Amino acid sequence: MAKILIIEDDLQLASLVIRWLTKEGHIVEHIQNGGDGLQRLRFDPYDVVILDWNLPEVEGIDILKDFRSRGGTTPVLMLTGKKAIEDKLRGLGEGADDYLSKPFDGRELTARITALLRRPVTLLSSKLEAGDIEIDTKSHTAKRAGKTLNLMPKEFALLEFLLRHPGEYFQPSHLLEHIWPSESDSTTEALTSCIKRLRLKLDKPDSESVIRNIRGAGYGLFVE
Repeated sequence: MAKILIIEDDLQLASLVIRWLTKEGHIVEHIQNGGDGLQRLRFDPYDVVILDWNLPEVEGIDILKDFRSRGGTTPVLMLTGKKAIEDKLRGLGEGADDYLSKPFDGRELTARITALLRRPVTLLSSKLEAGDIEIDTKSHTAKRAGKTLNLMPKEFALLEFLLRHPGEYFQPSHLLEHIWPSESDSTTEALTSCIKRLRLKLDKPDSESVIRNIRGAGYGLFVE
């Protein structure tokens, strides 16, 4: 059971989310105004925050920035109609731990909340590491063995997702949903091309690729 705060001005959507999460056994509080949400986060502790982007008075992204600047480490899931990769990168760069675009399936929302509740605190930092690979989501920089990698936005987004889940395999459809949400170029071919480019920039000569692919399991990041 977790204490969850929803900051969402769509009352119908908020009601559905509350119903889903309450059914899972969580304690849920709802704020529909950005200004009130900002104040609530400054004084009350929560296990997870579900945050809309477009809110009255104070936008969700500004609430997130304020919360992280004050040292807040509670996992934050951005729940928004913004689907462009640039918006996703900005949200993640400002400290969001996950990003779910509307419309969505309630089962996916509850699954992501469960995953956030299991996540170690160390993954809440803007700096993610696996072996000698590291990225900073705020500065959008990536390095391997101290060498800066020149990554395109989708390459960075893909690497970030894999770094947040090292040692796990994901089906292409799952990766497409997270990196190319509702975009015209959301195809398996686009994902394959992105992975090829990322491998060229990440992998060391004469070594096995750190991005592995198993038929039926998908792609995963494995760094010793």
